[in-house]
Amino acid sequence: MIVTNTMKIFKSLALAAPLSLGLLLPAVASAEDFSKELIEKGRYIATASDCMACHTNHEGGKPMAGGLPLASPVGTIISTNITPSKEFGIGNYTEAQFADAVRKGVRGDGANLYPAMPYTAYAVMTDEDIHALYAYFMQGVQPVDEKAPETKLPFPMNIRASMMGWNLLFRPNGPYVANPKQSAEWNRGKYLAEGAAHCSTCHTPRGFLMQEQASLNLSGAQVGPWFAPDITSDKVTGIGSWSQDELVAYLKTGRIEHKAQAAGSMAEAISYSFQHLTDADLNAIATYIRSVPSAHAGTPASGESRFDQGKPGTDSAAFRGKKFAEELKGDHAGAQIFSANCASCHGYDAKGTADGYYPSLFQNAATAGPSAANLIATILYGVDRETEHGHVFMPPFGDQVNAMVSLDNTEVASLANYILKDYGNAKLTVKPADVQVIREGGPRSNLVQLARVGVLIGGIVALVIALLIAFLLLRRAKKATA
Repeated sequence: MIVTNTMKIFKSLALAAPLSLGLLLPAVASAEDFSKELIEKGRYIATASDCMACHTNHEGGKPMAGGLPLASPVGTIISTNITPSKEFGIGNYTEAQFADAVRKGVRGDGANLYPAMPYTAYAVMTDEDIHALYAYFMQGVQPVDEKAPETKLPFPMNIRASMMGWNLLFRPNGPYVANPKQSAEWNRGKYLAEGAAHCSTCHTPRGFLMQEQASLNLSGAQVGPWFAPDITSDKVTGIGSWSQDELVAYLKTGRIEHKAQAAGSMAEAISYSFQHLTDADLNAIATYIRSVPSAHAGTPASGESRFDQGKPGTDSAAFRGKKFAEELKGDHAGAQIFSANCASCHGYDAKGTADGYYPSLFQNAATAGPSAANLIATILYGVDRETEHGHVFMPPFGDQVNAMVSLDNTEVASLANYILKDYGNAKLTVKPADVQVIREGGPRSNLVQLARVGVLIGGIVALVIALLIAFLLLRRAKKATA
């Protein structure tokens, strides 16, 4: 179950809630002194909301000061400063303005936020939790007097007023209402999963207007360069084969041996959010997630799950004794690259290590899912996940400055195809062009171009109507003077 939080496309714009690492400070933004208990409650809710991951630039940025660039289908989004800085953050927000930003997507100055900020999920949060969040924001977070760079989306996406219509169509209204037919644990889990943890923001496919498709709830979606997989109860396409304990363990550690490892924004969610939640809340989330019906209820999926495919093996004998440059262009190029760059950690036969620190590449969600995106993204961007169980790190092999080895698109495609053929979903094939798409931050939406066409057509229609009205007025005026 690897995703990308990096956020995560739909978790990444001018978001509105912070996280857990800020220090308790004297009151800086509110005339009211909040109790330590209330601030701590807000800290916990902010942790569950996983705000640090998006509102902190991980290249030396200060907590919740914004400035993190995040890829989205309509352009690069830069997170905002949500510290209580009065000049550059939200230090002048009243509690009502704060609540509107979190639950309605409306900034303190009245401008609309983009739905990349998960206010559609936070809309279900109770007044009590919003009050605690406000207390934590104002008196539990260090103010940072630094302006975050502004997001500059292409026209017409830069027109925030357009979100008014979007909100009328797609924004939920009102806090969560408990289902009396379900247990208290299930209701708590749904409240957290659909609200603060905003699982559907990444794991639910988006429609033409970037709205979540409720009929496909949690059935998997592309999020920037990563694919957030199906986490419904489907035993083939989803995680219906996981036990309660396994799902809780995954949320705590980011891995289940021979099944899944978190990378991308899911690794961030594990590191900054889920591992810090109580066992009771993790079990509640797991109870609810495991009850979400398959999107294939009418036509159940069949075949092997993504956790059951592949087997150990090696093609190294096929290229021994041959020149590297010569073989790199041949049928065994992927095996050659694997032997040179991957086998030292994952083993010559891809079994990984006995302790599971380096996972096997077979019976692995990253190599056997319905999309090769996570495998490509893992090769390009690596893995960086830290929990109380230790720091898990795989170096990136893209063209980043900190990459130990830089592989070009052809080399990444060759490596990915070798891994898929021998250890994963052999039905998938990766082309260099596919690698370039992931290298650029994931698939782009044609919504920008279509919106521009719509604006142009609308402008032409408006111009024609204006000319027609002018013609009629002029004609009437001539008749009146005749």
